[in-house]
Amino acid sequence: MKKQNYQNHRKFYTPHHFIFLPIVFFLLGFGIYKVFNDWKHQLIWVLFSILVFLLTYLAIMVRQHYALVLQNRLVRLEFKQRYFELFNKRSDDVEDKLSFSQIAALRFAYDDEFKILLEKALKENLSGDNIKKSIKNWKPDKQRV
Repeated sequence: MKKQNYQNHRKFYTPHHFIFLPIVFFLLGFGIYKVFNDWKHQLIWVLFSILVFLLTYLAIMVRQHYALVLQNRLVRLEFKQRYFELFNKRSDDVEDKLSFSQIAALRFAYDDEFKILLEKALKENLSGDNIKKSIKNWKPDKQRV
């Protein structure tokens, strides 16, 4: 993997993003096309399109929901642990003042920048995206979903 930074930190799951989704979107588009061009079998194509849409929606939502909920909990736990290791105190008060996007962005900073960016986030209410853009030495997260 290349050195991780702001431009390349997003991750794709090849079978899902580049095989499954293009196929189902093609099938959905084909079904909709046939609805308007195959009058003899229009009802079948409408039902086909609805079924493909529902399967696509279900596949996307279930996959994302479970992965993101778990990942968000882990990111918060990682923040709590890191805060405790750096400041030797609980993070409850600080965590309540930060949005999840700010907490998630801080995990890409090494400890020295973490402290500085945490202080800036609290004082200036930096967005998660601005925190990421402010990181000079990017700490990669190679285990994201």
